[in-house]
Amino acid sequence: MDKREFLDKLQRALASGVSSSQVAENVRYYQDYIESEIRKGRNEQEVLEQLGDPRLLAKSIIEANKRSGASYGSNREYDEEVSQETSGGSGDNFDERFKQRDIKIPGWLIMVIATVIIILFIGIATSLISVLSPVIIVVLVILLIVKLFQNNTK
Repeated sequence: MDKREFLDKLQRALASGVSSSQVAENVRYYQDYIESEIRKGRNEQEVLEQLGDPRLLAKSIIEANKRSGASYGSNREYDEEVSQETSGGSGDNFDERFKQRDIKIPGWLIMVIATVIIILFIGIATSLISVLSPVIIVVLVILLIVKLFQNNTK
């Protein structure tokens, strides 16, 4: 595999999981990295071997973006490619160890949960007010009476 093929695979793998600007930024970064290592005297093949599989590299970048909350897609294409490549007899359970499992909560469910929480909060607040209102009313009446007596004595 040469530099161009490596960068193309990296770009395709990143496209399914991050925004186009992040794809361009990462591809540019690795292109610059490879070129700088070649200028330092290393050959292209050494640098590419050190970087490893571009799809695995893309998977790591996508995972890092997910952890930072900057995800824009899924890794389904990557998982399918890796699954097809590794199921050909390698037997090292690569899919089982690295397969991404996304749990997506539908928007309507989030709204229902938020509504229930708000209703519970309002219910608790009104319960507290209804329990404390007799005490508050008595205290206010006593304060009013004390204030009236203080005004009358002056």
